[in-house]
Amino acid sequence: MHEWLHRLDQQFPVRYTVWLLCGIGLLLFSFTFVAFGSGGFAALACLFLVGLGWRDTRQRRHSVLRNYPVIGHLRFLMEFVRIEIRQYFIEADNEATPFSRQQRSLVYQRAKGAPDKRPFGTQLDVHASGYEWINHSMNPSVLATHDFRVAIGAGGTSCTQPYEASIFNISAMSFGALSANAIRALNAGAKKGGFAHDTGEGSISEHHRAHGGDLIWEIGSGYFGCRNDDGSFSEAKFVANAASPQVKMIELKLSQGAKPGHGGVLPGPKVTAEIAAARGVPVGTDCVSPARHGVFNTPVEMMLFIERLRQLSGGKPTGFKLCIGHPWEWFGVAKAMLETGIVPDFIVVDGGEGGTGAAPLEFTDHVGAPLQEGLLLVHNTLVGLGLRQRVRIGCAGKVVGAFDIARAMALGADWCNAARGFMFALGCIQAQTCHTGACPTGVTTQDPQRQKALVVVDKTERVWRFHQHTLEALKELVQAAGLHHPNEITAAHIVRRRADHAVRLLANELKFVKPGELLAAIEGRAAWPHSVFELYWPLARSDSFEPVRSDSFEPVRSDSFEPVRSDSFVPARSDSFEPVRSDSFEPARSDSFEPVRSDSFEPARSDSFEPVSAASLEPVARTAAA
Repeated sequence: MHEWLHRLDQQFPVRYTVWLLCGIGLLLFSFTFVAFGSGGFAALACLFLVGLGWRDTRQRRHSVLRNYPVIGHLRFLMEFVRIEIRQYFIEADNEATPFSRQQRSLVYQRAKGAPDKRPFGTQLDVHASGYEWINHSMNPSVLATHDFRVAIGAGGTSCTQPYEASIFNISAMSFGALSANAIRALNAGAKKGGFAHDTGEGSISEHHRAHGGDLIWEIGSGYFGCRNDDGSFSEAKFVANAASPQVKMIELKLSQGAKPGHGGVLPGPKVTAEIAAARGVPVGTDCVSPARHGVFNTPVEMMLFIERLRQLSGGKPTGFKLCIGHPWEWFGVAKAMLETGIVPDFIVVDGGEGGTGAAPLEFTDHVGAPLQEGLLLVHNTLVGLGLRQRVRIGCAGKVVGAFDIARAMALGADWCNAARGFMFALGCIQAQTCHTGACPTGVTTQDPQRQKALVVVDKTERVWRFHQHTLEALKELVQAAGLHHPNEITAAHIVRRRADHAVRLLANELKFVKPGELLAAIEGRAAWPHSVFELYWPLARSDSFEPVRSDSFEPVRSDSFEPVRSDSFVPARSDSFEPVRSDSFEPARSDSFEPVRSDSFEPARSDSFEPVSAASLEPVARTAAA
């Protein structure tokens, strides 16, 4: 600050300049109004600003306003429109916060039926670490349809009503979180496109039933739609809802990616008559979703409850949804499957990057395994236990495009769900005001006037088109890879660039367990397929979600957070936090920087463009002609 300005500031604070100018303007315009009969409105405006400044210096809530009367309000105005300014003027097309402009535009264009092609090449840095692509074939396939289906409930359980689901469905979003018009448009689009609509834990409302689209009924810890007055589970109410022909599957929610391990409360003033009727709670009272279930306390009890739900529903596919947390808890559920002989018809893995539920920032950013790690752990466990063919796996977590679906299937998913993708199809502009009730497009609000912005007939078509065009794009990817169904995509088809600029197949970058390999390790007939199984499987128990406790199980070490390994086959290394694995050393080769792969996924063959099916891949049936 210049010396003269500093001296002036000592006599009269410079930060009061705007307030002073408002006072001068008041005097000036008051004079012109009295003398010439003009300037009255300007005088009133200046009077208002002078009064505002006086109030600012007297209020005690905002320090900025006390020091900067009048002009300090610009700070709050800029903060209010910050998200919009960033989206429209600052962020790059590929800057995901949380979804990039390019991702949102892709959904908007497909939902509207507008051209979704991009000119002039990719905007992505193909040499950046983490860049991925799918390998194409010189002999592409030709598919008759993009209506890809997966049978759920045909795995030999007590399910008597298997469901042929689309491989791309609407993820869980409750009525109450979404507006009535949004629910109606989603369900009508699902009905027209022949795909499923997950109700979310808010249960089945009249808006879900209006158009007759297939429903996946999600049951959370609040047991909404099937609860007694005290919040406990009600068999009679469950049977009444589950018997609806519209309900195709039953999904027990253990946790969600947006806020795993965190319950929720819908404040009483927001519990309208419609929401109360759907959830089975009194109007105007707080609607509580506990952080844990009250019907079961152990993995075995959980599996018995799943079987109970399957029987009560009349044999409909029944499974559960979770975001992976403590590995030993998931392993405890797997042990319960083995001990009881009861398996779910499906498991939906929610990634920690999920975000339709508003949550504390710590939960949003730092709780729950991301989709890749969670999905891979569930898939590997079921494969290693010999249960994978009986249990279908769905997944959710920032899935909006065809490559997202392809990559998830390469990691082991049978189908994908999307929540925010379908919200974009409804017109969501990522204003991030979902929890305030002031959604600018009427998607996430219960305000009757704001809901009118969402026209059900128009948005129904957009939901349907987004689903159709996304699967058409997936069909083109599958054809380019020379395959015949998305479920044939494996990690051997996806290539990833590493930080050292080398490229490797996901099949070699990630660990995939072979069928029965985990069972063999448990029985002592083979080595553990991965350190996570070796460390956490012994801790898991089917009679409790708590880990096994032993005074001698994990000796303390000062140089690492990892336990001391007494069997000495995990030597330390200075170049990585990962241990050296003696069972996975890769012999060197002189003709390439890539290691020799004895378990190679793609040996060459001269009689076909197709790779030789290796033992480490799921075998693909070939005809003599092929």
